[in-house]
Amino acid sequence: MNNTGSDSGRMKILVDTIPLGKTTTYPQQYDPTLLFAVPRKIKRDELYLGDNLPFVGEDLWNGYELSWLNMRGKPVVALAVFRFPCTAEFLVESKSFKLYLNSLNQSRFADFTQVQQLLQNDLSKLAGQNVMVELMEVDAIDNWQVMRMPGECLDDIDIEVEHYQLKEDLLYQCADEDNVVRESLFSHLLKSNCLITSQPDWASIWIDYRGGKIDRAALLAYLISFRQHNEFHEQCVERIFTDLMRFCNPEQLTVYARYTRRGGLDINPWRSTHQSVAPNWRMSRQ
Repeated sequence: MNNTGSDSGRMKILVDTIPLGKTTTYPQQYDPTLLFAVPRKIKRDELYLGDNLPFVGEDLWNGYELSWLNMRGKPVVALAVFRFPCTAEFLVESKSFKLYLNSLNQSRFADFTQVQQLLQNDLSKLAGQNVMVELMEVDAIDNWQVMRMPGECLDDIDIEVEHYQLKEDLLYQCADEDNVVRESLFSHLLKSNCLITSQPDWASIWIDYRGGKIDRAALLAYLISFRQHNEFHEQCVERIFTDLMRFCNPEQLTVYARYTRRGGLDINPWRSTHQSVAPNWRMSRQ
């Protein structure tokens, strides 16, 4: 089975209509029509993922540049957390999301609750499933403290790197089935590129698993091979998850990427065999 031809055609249509990478005018009034939905199925077909997904999880977005006017015209600023379930039919295209949020800047609202409900309704309609939205005042700093990822960092492993284009077979036979472990590993060296603009996307990635011990040097080389790979954040994480399941066959697996922010938003996809809700860790580069 090969969906490459049809997937390429659908992706070209998407690229031609998507606002990312195009010159746009920033709106001055609330406009939900700015939101652009991207079907998850297009890229999931490349991974041969059917309706029964091998993972649960969500795409957790943090918003740092949210503002509107109160009923007397005075600006209000806030921080936001958006949780899109990975089972939703559509993901939101990032530039359209930024344009949409900026359309609130000169619009008047009664209070935080009204804005939160508006955002939740619009985003849930776009995604095709309920999206959770939480707004916070900028002084609610307890929720935004920088932390270190739990587990062991791979980045000090001294390896020779040859591949900067995705090479999943670096994971071939890299798990020792006779040595079952539970461990958390992470790296700050994940870099991929935007599917549309080829702009670099930087991330710290966390992998927690139970199963045959994974060769850490091979895993690090595999993660580095994304360096010139073009794909959306969510799609990269799903690819990493499915590659690890295919080549390493763990009993349990969670993959979590914390991407650096762009345009006031960071995107943090979480995919897991067993836990659907992501902790909202904040890394030093966020």
